Amino acid sequence: MRLSLRGWITYGAAIVRGKALLPGLLVAVLAGAAADDAGAAQELRLMAFGDSLTAGYGLPRDDGFVAQLSAWLRENGTPGGVPVRLINASVSGSTTAGGVRRIDWALGDVPDAMIVELGGNDLLRGIDPAETRANLEQILSKAAENNIEVLLVGLIAKNNYGPDYRMAFNAIYPDLADEYGTLLILDYFAALPKDMADLSPYVQDDGTHPNAKGVSLIVQDIGPKVQDLIARSVAASK
Repeated sequence: MRLSLRGWITYGAAIVRGKALLPGLLVAVLAGAAADDAGAAQELRLMAFGDSLTAGYGLPRDDGFVAQLSAWLRENGTPGGVPVRLINASVSGSTTAGGVRRIDWALGDVPDAMIVELGGNDLLRGIDPAETRANLEQILSKAAENNIEVLLVGLIAKNNYGPDYRMAFNAIYPDLADEYGTLLILDYFAALPKDMADLSPYVQDDGTHPNAKGVSLIVQDIGPKVQDLIARSVAASK
């Protein structure tokens, strides 16, 4: 496991839809076809709900995951040209338990689809995989209750805590994707080089969090699956 987070960063408070937001919680941008006021009601609201990896830790806002994903969707298109509003509801340092505590608040922004990326901080702390699984189940259950399509993004545990822990943790994401019928990215870091010497140009000075170049590779890898997520959400709304 590459994660060894040493600190946290948050963005300043933002205002969206007339309500003050907690620091670092929501940043919204449009992707796909341009949406004017008349068409805004037809836009698809896509929420990133995760930790520092999707919050944009250590990066200028335009270089973070959500901003780069928005740019990728503008360049590569959305299914049917549907306008997409990306909402960054990720919080650096969040565990899956933290996700459970804030999921109802986040759903107040009425997303149509969600990218759920949590578990890295559980892994860093050696939290029992059964607890991580149960927390993610609560989040996915909330999404299902609200008819929200989900792309579940996982991480791959190494042998830091032994083979039993690794097996239990690595089973969480494919198992839950099957159980809840979500789309799945098994490893957020899959697009980055595995060798540490080759990895260094793509991570920040902490050796852990992707820099702008690393985020670009990750977005290129995840982007097509996000297009699938958008297509699913559009089909489900008909």
